Amino acid sequence: MGANIFSEKHQITFYETDVTNTVTPAMLVNMIILASEDQTVSLGVGADTVAKQGIGWVVTQYKMDITRLPKQGETIEVSTQATCYNRYFAFREFWVHDSAGHECVHVESVWVTMNHESRKIVTIPDNIIAPFNSEEVKMIPRLSRPKRLTEDDQLMTKQYRVRYFDIDGNGHVNNARYFDWLLDALPMSFLTRHNLTSINIRFENEVQYHHIVTSEATLMTDIPDAIVTKHRITMENGDVATEAEFHWEPIKHSV
Repeated sequence: MGANIFSEKHQITFYETDVTNTVTPAMLVNMIILASEDQTVSLGVGADTVAKQGIGWVVTQYKMDITRLPKQGETIEVSTQATCYNRYFAFREFWVHDSAGHECVHVESVWVTMNHESRKIVTIPDNIIAPFNSEEVKMIPRLSRPKRLTEDDQLMTKQYRVRYFDIDGNGHVNNARYFDWLLDALPMSFLTRHNLTSINIRFENEVQYHHIVTSEATLMTDIPDAIVTKHRITMENGDVATEAEFHWEPIKHSV
């Protein structure tokens, strides 16, 4: 028997979209995380239950393949499946379909359980993974690393101070916030003329309250027939918090 699939519908609201009335990556992440949280609650292993064991789920990487991002007013169906796991890592997939049943987005993600006190990764307890009927494997699917920035890259940068409202229940910056920081380093003229086709983001180190972070980005020029931007978020001490790679295509305007 395969892992349980959980689905729920959602209507895209105006505050979940950008100036082009397209849902933002950060809001998309919030939607898929809501679906996974609703699944955990339905199975009796919600965040409150897990927190009683002194741990919480933390995502370490997302890889998204995007056919199109939904628009304001659309009703979408978000589905998720905790596909497989081993002692330390869980692999979860998400799908977003439009009202006609067409796949808009497919997301692969890697998760760990973190001890709230030590801030260290711990083995996934059997009692919180068993309800998903996930397949136990030796190795979960391996996601490729995002392309890294180099010393030769010409960088676009913006700096941010972490606010109270950036922090989630795990005591660190909510992972959806990173998408805003990463993309905000790009000029508006680029963002309004291009659509995302894929995202690969890897979380390396925690960012916490009052940290100052720098978002860095560059447009790759050595890949023919592709529009790719590389991104990084660094902390004041030089540690890398997040690395990401975004693929784009020009927006085609109808005549």
